[in-house]
Amino acid sequence: MTLVLTHSDVARLMRDDPGHAQVRAAVERAHADLALGRAVVPAPPAMALDGAALIPMAAADSASGRAAVKLLADIPGNALRGLPVQRSAILITSAVTGECQALIDGRLITAVRTAAVSAVATAHLSRPDATVLGLVGAGNLAVEHTRAIAAVRDIDTVVVWSRSADRIASYRSAVADLGLAVKTAATVEDVVRSADVLCTQTPAREPLVRGAWFGAGLHVNAVGAPPRADHREVDGEGLRRSRVVVDSLPTALAKSGEVVMALAEGAVTEADVRTELGAVIAGLAPGRVATTDITLFNSVGLGLQDLVTADLLLRRARAEGIGTTIDLSA
Repeated sequence: MTLVLTHSDVARLMRDDPGHAQVRAAVERAHADLALGRAVVPAPPAMALDGAALIPMAAADSASGRAAVKLLADIPGNALRGLPVQRSAILITSAVTGECQALIDGRLITAVRTAAVSAVATAHLSRPDATVLGLVGAGNLAVEHTRAIAAVRDIDTVVVWSRSADRIASYRSAVADLGLAVKTAATVEDVVRSADVLCTQTPAREPLVRGAWFGAGLHVNAVGAPPRADHREVDGEGLRRSRVVVDSLPTALAKSGEVVMALAEGAVTEADVRTELGAVIAGLAPGRVATTDITLFNSVGLGLQDLVTADLLLRRARAEGIGTTIDLSA
């Protein structure tokens, strides 16, 4: 039997994990498992069609005994239709029997697991005394990242930049319960120079963030650019000046504009971007070595992150009787 979870179902289930601590623990374990060979994440192919990018993101995980494919549709033309630019659905199967176990709307899972992975990277790579969070972009990802990172570092101040004053106002309202001092920055440079932890969360094609602005000890989570090799938020100088950690090297080499373009420019070599987050978590590779290091986590997004988050939701849904069950074999 196949369980169908709508966006509303997912939102209801997510409320069972305040602060998404369980998601954070699941994605941290999953990245370590990837480094240790207990999970599989092939580099995703991209299907280009009429300006859209259709990307199947696959993964298999021995801990859950499941495999998944998320079909991510990145369609810039949707902005003119008043529709989300990115949409996704996640198909979950048993890795033992091949049974289709679930079909889940991917919108909220993607946002929550993305912020959770950034929080894991921040916990392993940023300075322990970091207190100022810088945000380039003030949309839903900024809200999720603020909550996730405040759970792993003693953040007391947020410096945020957005082209939209309305988005900043909405952001302030959404995080008001955290009791943080929220300051609006006039420029992206002001955010970068103020931050201990910086999160970039825009669908930029050309770099908004310059490595020349990076101060000693900064940690960067480069999150927002879509998984296209010609989009990036951080310039090559930013990668050159940083200890770079990626979510998955094959994925980064195929889909990260930050990595692909920095390599093409000669700003970095492949050896400079080989360290994966899972290897740092598992103690197989160094992350931050000195307080003055600049660290940068390049987050492209993995189907494995979706899979382990979906696994949590499926267990809760079945226990609570949430969702719609159908028999696809009927």
